[in-house]
Amino acid sequence: MAALIEKLVQYWAYPFVRYALAVGVLVALCASLLGVTLVLRRFSFIGDGLSHVAFGAMSVASVLNLTSDMPLVMGVTVLCAVLLLGTGRSARVKGDAAMAMLSVGALAVGYLVMNVFSASANLSGDVCTTLFGSTSILTLTETEVWLCVILSVLVVLLFLFFYHKIFAVTFDESFASATGTRAKRYNLILAVVTAAVIVMAMNLVGSLLISALVIFPAMSAMRLFKSFRAVTLCAAVFSVCCTAAGILTSILAGTPVGSTIVAVQILLFALCSLAARIGRR
Repeated sequence: MAALIEKLVQYWAYPFVRYALAVGVLVALCASLLGVTLVLRRFSFIGDGLSHVAFGAMSVASVLNLTSDMPLVMGVTVLCAVLLLGTGRSARVKGDAAMAMLSVGALAVGYLVMNVFSASANLSGDVCTTLFGSTSILTLTETEVWLCVILSVLVVLLFLFFYHKIFAVTFDESFASATGTRAKRYNLILAVVTAAVIVMAMNLVGSLLISALVIFPAMSAMRLFKSFRAVTLCAAVFSVCCTAAGILTSILAGTPVGSTIVAVQILLFALCSLAARIGRR
């Protein structure tokens, strides 16, 4: 145990470890805040759908040799998020069908573009890295870290400022509209914020595992608490702790960052489910 602590102290001296933990914790916090709302609205799969859209946009940006792919990826992902969430119940293609079409379509087009136009010598490695995450979270620059900090602060502030409106839209959008709440406006805010979090999370767990950051903390918290506020706070704590533990374990054991974080979240979900079952007895 002493040797493990000493090793952690040695790693902490490296800036890339501190950067990875800071970004990982912030992204996990934002994803968990949105996760409870998305799970309750039965949009749990939106993280997966939007991450595939981001993968498609990233493929196009890679082929175009853009200096920074963030503007293109963020723009396309926000647009698709608005189409999925911002239109509320007025969309002709609704819910899971729209997500499935965008998800599969973007993934297929992205991979096709990379195969046809990319000049990379290691195409399979690039695709695998983007889909399942990589060590890119450990190679973040100070500028990227500050960008993530700014975006995360904005997400948290928006969630806190519009908390009651989001609560109302989450549980009964029709009733909220009938009482004067502009549901479409808050759907739009939720869509933009969700897209921003998805793009930030791609460097952490990869596009195929992003849904885990959204779903597992919320579902684990729901096993223990019933009120919206308690579940949201608990999900935030769970998400931050699991992400920090996953990143540190990954660094010490040399395992993939994204997969390790998800494995820790699965373990926590199992423990919460067991605790809930014991509590009912």
